[in-house]
Amino acid sequence: MLNIRVDRIGEHIKAVKQDLRAKLPDLKKVMAEVEDFTRREVDEIANARAAGRNVVPVLDFRDVELGKVSDATKDELRRRGVAVVRGVYPKAQAEAWNDELGEYLAKNRYAERRPAPKVKDEYFSKLKSDKPQIFGIYWSKPQMLARQHPNSAKTRAFMNRLWKYETGGKQHFDPDRECTYADRIRRREPGDKTLGLSPHMDAGSVERWLDDEYRHVFRHVFSGNWQAYEPFDGAARAETDEIPSPAVCSMFRSFQGWTALTPQGPGDGTLQVMPVTKGMIYLLLRPLMEDVPDDMLCGAEPARALSVEKEWHPLLLPALSPIPHVEPGDTVWWHPDIVHAVEDEHRGQGYSNVVYIAAAPWCAKNAAHLEKQKAAFLAGKSAPDFSAEDYEVDFEDRATPADLSDLGKKQMGLVGW
Repeated sequence: MLNIRVDRIGEHIKAVKQDLRAKLPDLKKVMAEVEDFTRREVDEIANARAAGRNVVPVLDFRDVELGKVSDATKDELRRRGVAVVRGVYPKAQAEAWNDELGEYLAKNRYAERRPAPKVKDEYFSKLKSDKPQIFGIYWSKPQMLARQHPNSAKTRAFMNRLWKYETGGKQHFDPDRECTYADRIRRREPGDKTLGLSPHMDAGSVERWLDDEYRHVFRHVFSGNWQAYEPFDGAARAETDEIPSPAVCSMFRSFQGWTALTPQGPGDGTLQVMPVTKGMIYLLLRPLMEDVPDDMLCGAEPARALSVEKEWHPLLLPALSPIPHVEPGDTVWWHPDIVHAVEDEHRGQGYSNVVYIAAAPWCAKNAAHLEKQKAAFLAGKSAPDFSAEDYEVDFEDRATPADLSDLGKKQMGLVGW
């Protein structure tokens, strides 16, 4: 367990930084190497974007299903840490789900009935535009059907298998068994200016330095042998601890992700990414430099998203790039160490709607979360990682176990594999 007192976080940070610096006597030399590497990666992305080339790998689901994705493409996916997989769901199906979600919200008078949350969700409170208009529903039939769709399972297994999931006979996670991570939906109107989020990273903030298992994940970085760091090494990834807080994910997600329900792309108030998985090296070492106060981690705070800021991380910011245009049924995936943002304004013509569906492979950590999550599902309460808003307790047409396939029940932990 992560054994720290949040009210004494500055003391914990000082102690960890002192320890890390002592083990890295050549810090300045190492950081110079890392900055040079990072600059070259960022310049390549910025130059490609300026030349009109796509910096986010794009795959077709058919190639994923038939095993036709080349090793070169897989290597590029590991380098970039971001992917668009087109056609995971039939376009007509995604459009129908979008309509059904609108009806579900309207029928149940979501906008009128939603109570004030019992616990305030402050996860994004340090980020610019901190009031994202995300709908706090988890158990609508479209969401459940999308999560259990066999095409989604095939896609997530493919993404999981980009990782090294076994070492020395120990399996870190099972890439072919998926756990449902119940998340929310986005429905963004044209002209909306309230949904933007400045560059940030999920899956832990201060934990990335303070948690023993995270330090194992980043052991090569903190030893100075940063070239040996492998972002897709699964060892200890599924054993990290997070400081509990509404919206802090307590499952291991090999990839965060969402499914498009409407057409959207650059300018439509949607996702931006920094497609550099090894940008994490720069972010980890930056707080150890002399210009950073001893009790600070370059803006990282407990129970908050890990922000990437101009003051501390100017080297990375030019890599921020929009995702390609996507159609209903396309999916977008990004590694847990990928910096991402949401455009401040939706300047497009139509709704920009998505269902958040991540890849969360079976492991002990995720299986334990399912026990809490399935209880919330059966009661119609908010998913356990989020504020206890509990909007859906008495919603009509909420999904029930009868709506789940055998695969869906396994993914939810309702029946065994």
